[in-house]
Amino acid sequence: MNTFSAPKGTYDLLPPQSADFLAVREAISAPLRRAGYGYVETPGFEQVELFARGVGESTDIVTKEMYTLTTRGGDELALRPEGTASVLRAALQGSLHRGALPVKLWYSGSYYRYERPQAGRYRHFSQVGAEALGAEDPALDAELIVLAADAYRTLGLREFTLLLNSLGDRECRPVYRAALQDFLRNLDLDEETRARIEINPLRVLDDKRESVQLQLADAPLIRDHLCEGCKSYHEQVRELLTAAGVEYRDDPRLVRGLDYYTRTTFEFVHGGLGSQSAIGGGGRYDGLAEMIGGPALPSVGWALGVDRTVLALRAEGVELPAGETTEVYAVPLGEEARRSLFSVVTELRRAGVAADFAYGGKGMKNAMKSANRSGARYALVLGERDLAENVVQLKDLESGEQTAVALDSAVGQVLTKLR
Repeated sequence: MNTFSAPKGTYDLLPPQSADFLAVREAISAPLRRAGYGYVETPGFEQVELFARGVGESTDIVTKEMYTLTTRGGDELALRPEGTASVLRAALQGSLHRGALPVKLWYSGSYYRYERPQAGRYRHFSQVGAEALGAEDPALDAELIVLAADAYRTLGLREFTLLLNSLGDRECRPVYRAALQDFLRNLDLDEETRARIEINPLRVLDDKRESVQLQLADAPLIRDHLCEGCKSYHEQVRELLTAAGVEYRDDPRLVRGLDYYTRTTFEFVHGGLGSQSAIGGGGRYDGLAEMIGGPALPSVGWALGVDRTVLALRAEGVELPAGETTEVYAVPLGEEARRSLFSVVTELRRAGVAADFAYGGKGMKNAMKSANRSGARYALVLGERDLAENVVQLKDLESGEQTAVALDSAVGQVLTKLR
């Protein structure tokens, strides 16, 4: 039994399952790179205040789920629970907003929330995210949604649904907020939820408890309170998505779990994941830059869960292409053969061939078993007699055919066979 194990609610990624996570990250990031998004990487921890201001002091993320620590110097830090606030902070600190706008960024990393572990919900999880900073344009909202939907389709995912809503802006949100508060104050709610009504009543709409949801059946909807500007903006997003062939479902109760969203809000859900159905989502956050001390910088973005996406693919029975597989397996028999064949393997790798080596002085039988297990197409076998004749045996592991080739032309012979 091991002395140590991964902390509760976390996981290790190990081959061969880890190949699926790499494939998902690549599939999500590839369309972003083609659309002009540059890569950004931020620290795994930030000042607590960054998330308190940006994510919202009334959210469960900040009040219950954030991992915090105090440094020896007295600084209050938090492991990042989400990516947007960190990316925006980095862009502002790096003065990217002073150049051409929008600033288009993508990122990939691990995030941390202290939650009750269950399938699809971990205390450590992986996301790929994208942010477009500095432009208020329905086409930018639609672009990001299309890129996410296309990434899912590229992976082979089919049974997901895109939920879409608008949360209004500074003009119409206060009117809706007041109407919602009046409604919520008359419900039978616990003290903690009642306190949330006064801080951010939209958080109550996001409460997953059945006892609360039953009482929200007749709650006022924000779509009935949108100003003309927000109505027009949302309609343009909807039209662009339809023109791009992206299906969606209007969800007037969609608010998501972060305080910074304005106008466009969306979520991708998958029916094969049970209660933890969200596999990704995002929206517009036009006031977040000002919340964290920056200038006005209207922005939009999303984060897609790598873990959840892998679970959704498995629920649909989608098998992702295998990662890099061994093409050639080298089997040396004896020390001199070991030195000579190691050089050949090094040349093959430099020529772009996936090659492996029988390490540990394995005998012929065990080495060939390893070659077959590796999935290699060919084996290179070099023994003392071969060395004396300056040849190496090139064996086709599918047909069993074996040919002696000159040792100094082995790399070229292998490349010809493979290509």
